[in-house]
Amino acid sequence: MKQRVVITGLGVVSPLGTGKERFWSNLCAGKSGVARVTRFDISQYPTQIGAEVRDFNPLDFVDKKEVRRMDRFGHFAVAAGRLAFADAGLDPEKLDKDRSGVSVGSGIGGIETLEEQMKVLLEKGPRRVSPFFIPMLIANMASGYISIEFGLRGVNTTLVTACATGTHSIGEAFRVIQRGDADLMVAGGSEAAFTPMAFAGFCAMRAMSTRNDEPERASRPFDRDRDGFVMGEGAGVVILESLEHAIRRDAVIYAEMAGYGTSSDAYHITAPDPDGRGARNCMARALADAGCAVEEVDYINAHGTSTDLNDKTETAAIREVFGEHAYRLVVSSTKSMTGHLLGAAGGIEAVACILAIRDGIIPPTINYENPDPDCDLNYAPNRALQRPVKMALSNSFGFGGTNASVIIKKFEG
Repeated sequence: MKQRVVITGLGVVSPLGTGKERFWSNLCAGKSGVARVTRFDISQYPTQIGAEVRDFNPLDFVDKKEVRRMDRFGHFAVAAGRLAFADAGLDPEKLDKDRSGVSVGSGIGGIETLEEQMKVLLEKGPRRVSPFFIPMLIANMASGYISIEFGLRGVNTTLVTACATGTHSIGEAFRVIQRGDADLMVAGGSEAAFTPMAFAGFCAMRAMSTRNDEPERASRPFDRDRDGFVMGEGAGVVILESLEHAIRRDAVIYAEMAGYGTSSDAYHITAPDPDGRGARNCMARALADAGCAVEEVDYINAHGTSTDLNDKTETAAIREVFGEHAYRLVVSSTKSMTGHLLGAAGGIEAVACILAIRDGIIPPTINYENPDPDCDLNYAPNRALQRPVKMALSNSFGFGGTNASVIIKKFEG
């Protein structure tokens, strides 16, 4: 018999603020976190804008000595994990640590460290490369740091599925608890890819917006005049527990995990299948897993990257899966405000779905000014909607054709 799985804690580090309430209030207010990039000299790049985390001090969450031994994505992961633990009211000493685990991923990992240490190697030689280089670089350190921080000895795993990483990580943690292999999982994603090389790579692909003179208006999912995604950074982490475990410790329950679906486009390394088959399969499998009818879904937090192909393909897939109900539910892309957090996107977007259920507020898609005939759904244009949300679906699609959807529903004992 499958265990029911509930969500009891939320941790967010985002371009809209650190902590779930600051993030949520800015999201609902339609504020943009996009501005000119400050982390390195951006003057020679065709894209000069991004959604950086600007209110974050790692020393608020990590010991001074350890800060120097961790990449920025690790700082974000530990911070979001600590915020989620505190939000859930968890005392690590009262947990069965052998049945508590972590599934936090990163699409790129410690690329800032890689670039810094490559410079050291070339300028000063191999003996000067940091002994912490490899542990700072590898993507599984997001989970590793959190596991060590709280002494969690259960499942410790990391998925790397590009922009679907955060959603896959939450979905797989859901499965771990469902099948009885853990009572509690820390799950989500962390990313910090504002580096010269990573930025140059995305620029070379012509994947990012070049609306440099209007940063706050650059990320415009589903709008006719969209011209590419805007990079973001940060982390989103949730605490998942078996219902039995949460009740036993008298936890406050935000919502219930209802379904999880995955698929592959098997089409192209970066472009989505123009038929939307992978996205359709992914959403349909999540619905089947949840055992719910399409009419029960009130809100979809879309992958919604603000790229031409993704937005119209995802819209078409939603129409096919949901039929006429596609025009009754609400779709929005919070990337219009946060930018695209790559491997961390699914983490903070799951948090947005959970808080939409809690408060009955659907965050908007800002910068939606010029309707695209290929994108004809209700995208909550420019203003949040006050509307009860009993069930929400969150989509994440990544390079390599990897797709993930999770369904989260209002908890009813």
